[in-house]
Amino acid sequence: MKVLWLQASGCGGCTMSLLCAENPNVFDLLGSAGIEFVWHPALSVETGHEVRALLDDIEQGRTQIDILCVEGAIARGPRNTGKYQMLSGTGRSLLDWVTSLAPRAKHVVAVGSCAAYGGVTTAGGNPSDAVGLQFDGSHQGGIFDADFRAHGGLPVINISGCPMHPDWVTETFLMLADNSLTAADLDGMGRPRLFADHLVHHGCSKNEFYEYKASARELSQIGCMMEHLGCVGTQAVGDCNIRPWNGSGSCTRGGYPCINCTAPEFEEPRHSFTETPKIAGIPVGLPTDMPKAWFMALASLSKAATPNRIATNAESDRIDVPPTLRVPKS
Repeated sequence: MKVLWLQASGCGGCTMSLLCAENPNVFDLLGSAGIEFVWHPALSVETGHEVRALLDDIEQGRTQIDILCVEGAIARGPRNTGKYQMLSGTGRSLLDWVTSLAPRAKHVVAVGSCAAYGGVTTAGGNPSDAVGLQFDGSHQGGIFDADFRAHGGLPVINISGCPMHPDWVTETFLMLADNSLTAADLDGMGRPRLFADHLVHHGCSKNEFYEYKASARELSQIGCMMEHLGCVGTQAVGDCNIRPWNGSGSCTRGGYPCINCTAPEFEEPRHSFTETPKIAGIPVGLPTDMPKAWFMALASLSKAATPNRIATNAESDRIDVPPTLRVPKS
């Protein structure tokens, strides 16, 4: 299975995250499955006329590709010409190249939230008129319309995240190589359900604090960050705390709130990422599937039942009160 990877309007962080794949590394893992990059701008040695010749061969059908991967949003400006971002040396925009090459691929994959939905590239007024491949924010229709399907029969596969977890990419590639990824394996935003059927809340190291609504008030404290510090892990899709980066890291484990980076339009929440907007003291964004009345009742009971150990530790930067020792009865 041959993969062409193009980088559009983005920071390159998704490639950096992909290289963090471990045990095995990304090259050994994909290579053992017969998956190879025909070209990647950061990983391949070919450059200049060699790349131009390769792209021409793919466009003309002389070289076959199975997966077209795009990292970064596609700049459509000015006036739908795409000339705000040209593919160096070709005289053509990334917009032109992607729309021309996509029909040649069996599958089209958007890597990262910028390629999927526009992401951070679109923030701040979006002067370059950037969009995702098949979504413009949460709305269907980016550079491809909602009805677009690649030769393999699937819409654009959105491996969102800022950046995405390396395993989300490698597992998706392996499923495509095995012809086992179907439309039913994608959620309503085009994300593979292998990670999108989970919430970031699952496996969070702060779950004991969440259960008692024992909240941190500053970023250095170890309590739950939902109530005051903007964490939306109870609403955000992703298995970040089930299989953390490099075996141990995630945003919440590092003491920073989940900002829902796998979702469209996360980049402009209309408030600080570390602030929880509230109405009458109740967070505006409630946990997924939880009615407001139930949340209020649960929060009230939980706070009333909070052990001193948890309440004290929640507003500390380390464990101040250890669990009570239980002496076995003789």
